[in-house]
Amino acid sequence: MQPQCRAGPAHWHEDFPIANGEYQSPIDIDTTSAQYDSSLKPLHFNYDPSTARNIVNNGHSFNVEFDDSSDKSVLRGGALTGTYRLIQFHIHWGSCEGQGSEHTVDGKQYDAEVHLVHWNTKYGKFGEAVKHPDGLCVVGVFLQVGSARPGIQKVIDALDSIQTKGKQASFTNFDPMKLLPSSLDYWTYQGSLTTPPLLECVIWHVLREPVHVSPEQLCKLRGLCFSTENETPYYMMDNWRPCQPLKSREVRASFQ
Repeated sequence: MQPQCRAGPAHWHEDFPIANGEYQSPIDIDTTSAQYDSSLKPLHFNYDPSTARNIVNNGHSFNVEFDDSSDKSVLRGGALTGTYRLIQFHIHWGSCEGQGSEHTVDGKQYDAEVHLVHWNTKYGKFGEAVKHPDGLCVVGVFLQVGSARPGIQKVIDALDSIQTKGKQASFTNFDPMKLLPSSLDYWTYQGSLTTPPLLECVIWHVLREPVHVSPEQLCKLRGLCFSTENETPYYMMDNWRPCQPLKSREVRASFQ
């Protein structure tokens, strides 16, 4: 979905000057300075499993893609005004336990992070929404090694069919609610995409409670490849961007 540059995150500013912008993501969430905001609303997820369509290896993660032509799978509430349609989710992960998430909390990095990507329906289409500060809402869910999570196993099993860059397969009848923790308490702030073109168009909602996955489930992610089928295998791991400066932004919390 986003154009890629060949160099790593430290060089992205060479092709995308906005990489040094005022609203870049991810960030470290400092819980001592994140202010409770009583005006923030609960998050309301209304997902229809029938909108799941495909799973794709895009060379920097995998996307599970959804039909976003109607309001069948949407998010409302939180820091949002209006309705946001789910278009895809993907995961960032590390080469070992203890690293992998993009956001951190008081300096702590989780083992992986799910991003559920939604776009603001008032802009008519995803490509228009990314041009506006309130165009996207991404919900971040931390993954932590522990017990297996049955709800994510269908995703894990589908990875065998998309091992290399450019591969895709049908992926239907999946409810993204299975990726969410029991508590929907969140931090929210204004930020950006975490891969090029790094557009500053995202209202982030990072959930406080992590979801547990087994070591085996996490290890399966590391079996994907950055490379294509005809190239030397280059295994996909540490596909996370380091934290960016908060600068003048505030982080708000939905909980006390």
